Amino acid sequence: MKAIVGLGNPGSEYKWTRHNVGFEVVDEVARRWNATLKKWKATADVTVVRSRDAALVEPRTYMNHSGEAVAAIMTFYKIKPADVLVIVDEVQLPLGRIRLRPSGSAGGHNGLKSVIQHVGSEFARLRIGIERGDRDRDLADRVLSKFDRDERETIDRAVQRAADAVETFVADGIDLAMNRFNAVDDVGNLKSEI
Repeated sequence: MKAIVGLGNPGSEYKWTRHNVGFEVVDEVARRWNATLKKWKATADVTVVRSRDAALVEPRTYMNHSGEAVAAIMTFYKIKPADVLVIVDEVQLPLGRIRLRPSGSAGGHNGLKSVIQHVGSEFARLRIGIERGDRDRDLADRVLSKFDRDERETIDRAVQRAADAVETFVADGIDLAMNRFNAVDDVGNLKSEI
């Protein structure tokens, strides 16, 4: 079984914020698969889609403690790190750009730091660009802010492409997903930089 984990913060005050774009992707995949996430042990919202042999997961432990929920889900469902895909926002990527990797560092992302602390670094990750924005603005304020109206269309397209990448990961693995989605931008043009 694979686990698709969108990182974010629970609660209506965080809905649609930059930090919660991982939740948006999981919600879109759940919509496509006609699945409903339900509360699981007060740790996460989860649904297991048997036809896809995959669990969709949204930790309820808040971003900086995401690893606690991920470790619990992996233990309960006996999921190996190589079968986990964690979806996060990324301030170092241009708005709407997505990038998949089979493993790696946290890159300064507190949610990924927590997951690495609890399960190691050998899990796949899908980063969605939210841009850093004004360098004089506090980064925490930036990631907890909502997308501007003119950014929303770009993010909506990125969420759709990220959901496509999730489906490819589940069906065909991380290598094919990287080949298919890292090499093109959000409108299907080849990128010079991967």
